[in-house]
Amino acid sequence: MRLKVRTLRQAVKGDLRIEFVPQHLTSYGGLELVRRYVRKLELVVRLRTALAAIPSDYGSARLALLVMSLFYVGARRLEHLQYLVGDPLVGRFCGLARLPSSRTVSNWLKQFTQATLAPLVQLNHDLVVETLGAWRLPRLTIDVDGTVVCTGAQVQWAFRGFNPHHRKHLSYYPLLAHVAQTGHILRVKNRPGNVHDSKQAVAFVRELIDSVRVGLGRALPLEFRMDAAFFQREILRLLAARGCAYAIKVGYWSWLPLKQLAAERRDWLPLAPGVTGFDHRLTIPQWGVDVRVMIYRKHVRHASRKNFQLDLFSPDDGHFEYYAVATNMALSLPALFAFVCGRGAQEKTIAELKGEFALDVVPTNHYAANSAWQQLSVLAHNLIRSFQ
Repeated sequence: MRLKVRTLRQAVKGDLRIEFVPQHLTSYGGLELVRRYVRKLELVVRLRTALAAIPSDYGSARLALLVMSLFYVGARRLEHLQYLVGDPLVGRFCGLARLPSSRTVSNWLKQFTQATLAPLVQLNHDLVVETLGAWRLPRLTIDVDGTVVCTGAQVQWAFRGFNPHHRKHLSYYPLLAHVAQTGHILRVKNRPGNVHDSKQAVAFVRELIDSVRVGLGRALPLEFRMDAAFFQREILRLLAARGCAYAIKVGYWSWLPLKQLAAERRDWLPLAPGVTGFDHRLTIPQWGVDVRVMIYRKHVRHASRKNFQLDLFSPDDGHFEYYAVATNMALSLPALFAFVCGRGAQEKTIAELKGEFALDVVPTNHYAANSAWQQLSVLAHNLIRSFQ
């Protein structure tokens, strides 16, 4: 039996009365507060515009809010919708009188393409930029990194690649841009699992810089932190040409003299407890690049598992793990070390995205549908960050 469209939706015109008395709250009572915040942002109207090309009897904006409500109430998969049927606050949050089945939402996600996904990506970016603009930050620090999302064997564009914990599993390898000051995710781009971490990173960073400066102005200083996979000639030239500061880890590759510099060094300056280092002006003739590099070492109580570390072992001073960071920032060595260490905060944000907002869930076997799921996961996370 086909239901009439008007029986699927409901109008929400007023606010529920909220009393902070534990025995009177439902398990999803906080959704009413989030709903008021969503209405203040006019998110339904903006979602309707961004998803205009994705038809649905339920309304694409309402279905997007329904998927986001799954993350807010602790559900992780589309199959968990069956446990929310009849819940008045969930229906009120997404504006639905009747919740769809998991298959209906899955089929809706499968309508996405890369072209129809772009407005949703832009909406997420605009919401974050609006929040950052209201806070008037003195500078913006962006961490760029990839993360592994394991998939099933029949998922489109899922391949075996970098996956240290599950080496034989197929996976995606999305690229994320994390705002260090606030914990927002400015942008996420899904990728097949067999690509190098820096694949498509140049275009990703270029679009990121341009869109941030359009929204926040060119006077705002931009800083980037990345791991060694992004130490590429094109990325260094792009950041230098756009006037962006950066601190990028450098691998101890055989064609760079980092190991020799560390072995010959006798005077190591203290940077932090158990950490010493020095800086050096490194010329890379293959790239035609001259860059400042900080080489530092951390004292450990065990022999390092990295092969090149064994060549630098001396029984006189113990075991160390060696690292290098390329930068164009005029910071002192202790300040630069502290700045580089701050990059670890993004790992907590990514862990929160995977654990609380189901970023690591693959709901369908369609690549664009799974990319849309990632965008909705990040959108839900960013809204809660701004709400907090």
